[in-house]
Amino acid sequence: MTAPSTRFDTLVERYDLFLFDAYGVLVHGSGIMPGAREAIGRLDAAGKPYFVVTNDASKLPATSAARYARLGLHLDPARIVTSGMLLEPYFADHGLRGARCAVLGPADGIAYVELAGGHVVPATADFDVLAVCDESGFPFLATADAALTSLIRMIDAGRTPRLILPNPDILYPEGTDAFGFAAGSVALMFEAALARRYPDREDLGFVPLGKPHPHLYRHALALGGEAHAVMIGDQLETDIAGANAAGIDSALLTVGVTRIAQRTLPPALRPTWLLSQLA
Repeated sequence: MTAPSTRFDTLVERYDLFLFDAYGVLVHGSGIMPGAREAIGRLDAAGKPYFVVTNDASKLPATSAARYARLGLHLDPARIVTSGMLLEPYFADHGLRGARCAVLGPADGIAYVELAGGHVVPATADFDVLAVCDESGFPFLATADAALTSLIRMIDAGRTPRLILPNPDILYPEGTDAFGFAAGSVALMFEAALARRYPDREDLGFVPLGKPHPHLYRHALALGGEAHAVMIGDQLETDIAGANAAGIDSALLTVGVTRIAQRTLPPALRPTWLLSQLA
């Protein structure tokens, strides 16, 4: 079954609440995606609420809003919902407040862990939690090597830290024709190393928090008043699958990361609409 093509103006007429992915939809690594400014302006003019629902756990909402503003896209930080914000309820639900946490990520990634109640320690120390928030903005290789060494030391001693991945994205668009590795790739690297070291252990995997899991969508829907919503994203495995898991409609922006013949898609990955451009 092929999803019908549509236009952004048609979506504005049909839906009451809009959720946008950030990278590949509104922005890329060095600028604004085509039509992003116009789409936000169209929603502002129509009085339709919207939120940016992003797997980025490396920037606090205020930091992201400031970066978008420098690029020319002005958004209220209150409209930005990030996977890093999911750490706080996860820590509360799993008794992790006060836990010793090693963090792979920049200052804002560390801030998310501290806001969740974690006590951040160096990657060389013993820790209860390893949170992979990002792959840049810090000495990546040295920190990753130290975290892996500490993990192996603790597992060999009979302790298994909890592994948490706010951002499960594997890759993201650096520009219109360039891509970069995201935090999910880092988690895969750790999991591969641990599988080689401990081939009989099936419990040494990361717990993913962000898209495609529905928690981020539910948070945004609660902020938006549970209105008739549509998610606009560029990745089937995160944006579209997450919208389907949350029970809302979705539109796949076909100029982003995804390039796949739609007839091969399982139901969980099928968008409601195809969108060739935002405006």
